[in-house]
Amino acid sequence: MSHILAIDQGTTSSRAMVFDASLSLKSVAQEEFPQIYPRPGWVEHDPTDLWSSVAATARAAVERAEIDGSLAAIGITNQRETVVIWERATGHPIHNAIVWQDRRTADLCQSLAEAGQEPMITERTGLLLDPYFSATKVKWLLDHVEGARARARRGELLFGTVDSYLIWKLTGGRSHVTDATNAARTMLFDIRRGEWDAEICGLLDIPMEMLPEVKDCAAPFGMTRPDLFGREIPILGVAGDQQAATCGQACFRPGMMKSTYGTGCFALLNTGAERVTSRSRLLTTIAYQLGGQRTYALEGSIFIAGAVVQWLRDGLKIIREAGETHGLATASDAAQDLVIVPAFTGLGAPWWKPDSRGAVFGLTRNSGPAEFARAALESVGYQTRDLLEAMRADWAAGAEGVLRVDGGMTASDWSMQFLADIIGAPVDRPVVRETTALGAAWLAGMQAGLCPGPEEFAAGWALERRFEPRMEAATRDAKYARWGRAVRAVMAV
Repeated sequence: MSHILAIDQGTTSSRAMVFDASLSLKSVAQEEFPQIYPRPGWVEHDPTDLWSSVAATARAAVERAEIDGSLAAIGITNQRETVVIWERATGHPIHNAIVWQDRRTADLCQSLAEAGQEPMITERTGLLLDPYFSATKVKWLLDHVEGARARARRGELLFGTVDSYLIWKLTGGRSHVTDATNAARTMLFDIRRGEWDAEICGLLDIPMEMLPEVKDCAAPFGMTRPDLFGREIPILGVAGDQQAATCGQACFRPGMMKSTYGTGCFALLNTGAERVTSRSRLLTTIAYQLGGQRTYALEGSIFIAGAVVQWLRDGLKIIREAGETHGLATASDAAQDLVIVPAFTGLGAPWWKPDSRGAVFGLTRNSGPAEFARAALESVGYQTRDLLEAMRADWAAGAEGVLRVDGGMTASDWSMQFLADIIGAPVDRPVVRETTALGAAWLAGMQAGLCPGPEEFAAGWALERRFEPRMEAATRDAKYARWGRAVRAVMAV
């Protein structure tokens, strides 16, 4: 038994990857699924689409790897904060999944804040009162699906983030579990004590009977149904996507930082055993939990990163594919200082302004596709610097001087060079850029005894390219100051 299946269930697609014991990639399968937008600001998924795409890609990846029954373990990583409620007896969801991007509970969050509940919630969970997190989505479902709360109190309904729902399906309903990193994103979990918080559950009228058991990131989560892969396979590793990427990037030492660029951007700074309370409206979260020991992180969340490039393609239709932005940005007129603030779904950290909307500043008659492409890519760098500035302000021990990056946008050399320029620090791009799946595979492989512990795994991390800052400090500061004025203008509208 020498191979590991990593299931990576994301916001727009599900992927499965098979790794060998040395964590070399053997095969990949991917399948997109529909996004559901019932109203402006609402985002849902059909849970059956999540499950069917995971089952199909997992089987396809195993078949393509041609590993002859040598699958030893499964690791799972997933979109965080997305909520599923299903029937214990049948496994049938009672409603579509409410996705992390969904803003339908903004008014509820505002009313809780006005009632003075945010300090208590933040102290215990490390999170802010925002529709982004799971708790108010759970309350909304219990409030709006007829009879749901009464059924939950009777133990008939179960709640879970996507990992929990997938494990329930994979194990044929034998395991209702999650890991500490996913639990930490629900706004129902006390990250100080490592347990569900009864007072917050009571405040939101969420029956605790429906909550899953919380485990370490590397632990026995259950055995799969034998019909899925020909025999039972143990699920031995689980982590939310950004925490899995933190493991995949081997950011195990306090002070190490990683930033993942997908639909959004998520930067995590390892603070070790210290649970740092943010004064800059960042999140305090669990980076990973191994052997019962929690390692904490400061996290900053940017809602729009790669999605701004999708906007150029699907909204403005000035590109046909994302890769075109590199050439356009290179050819743009440097004298035009266009600034795009991509607050399409509000501003994330450190601003947390859900009602803000995007804007473009500095337009001239000569502004064209090249200038829009450059401004779109630059917006991601500016937002990353916002996060790093906040992290440095929050933690006196400070971050190390290098930022490790992963995700689809990191393929753009232009973007990564601008990122290094605007943050004024080196940016390291690894050889293996699928760090989210790699982290899930490593967690499962370590638990199975196939893969080394954190120190040895970190020693094998390999650099593909380092981007050193080349921009003069005066230029960097002037550009960043212009970005700051643009953000303040957006928040003032």
